[in-house]
Amino acid sequence: MDLSLFLNYNIFMESTIKHIHSALIAQNKTVSLAESCTGGMLSSLLTAQSGASAYFVLGVIVYSNQMKNKLLGIPLSVIERRGAVSKEVATAMAAAVRKVAKTDFGIGITGIAGPLGGSKDKPVGTVYIAEASNRVKICRRFNFKGSRTSIRKQSCLAALMMLKKLLDN
Repeated sequence: MDLSLFLNYNIFMESTIKHIHSALIAQNKTVSLAESCTGGMLSSLLTAQSGASAYFVLGVIVYSNQMKNKLLGIPLSVIERRGAVSKEVATAMAAAVRKVAKTDFGIGITGIAGPLGGSKDKPVGTVYIAEASNRVKICRRFNFKGSRTSIRKQSCLAALMMLKKLLDN
């Protein structure tokens, strides 16, 4: 990777996190996360700022389908019918974690970070990110490229950009 690209990515990520941090505090809003393919990376990014306890309520890593069902109440039939990596599961993750934590925003991320696990319909890099609030429910599908670490980082940045947009509207 080009060093300047790496540095620009990190600077952009850091400025986005600082913006979200300030906006959540200024608006007195809270957030909770249900992460699968990012494995807690987004929670780590959001809690890196001092004072994050003002808005960060809960972060759970739910890799297995059984825990998506047991902890978040996502019906196994939905997971089996649509797949763990799907719009339906990401949306249910965001809504469920928001409800459990009683937060203003809930974020659900599920995907295939690779290098194994992809298919023709859902290749490595397929990630669904859902965000829920009392007025908005959105879910986007992404097709990221790169290494496992790169796909996870891109997923976090996309989730942050989506949250920033919600906060700025």
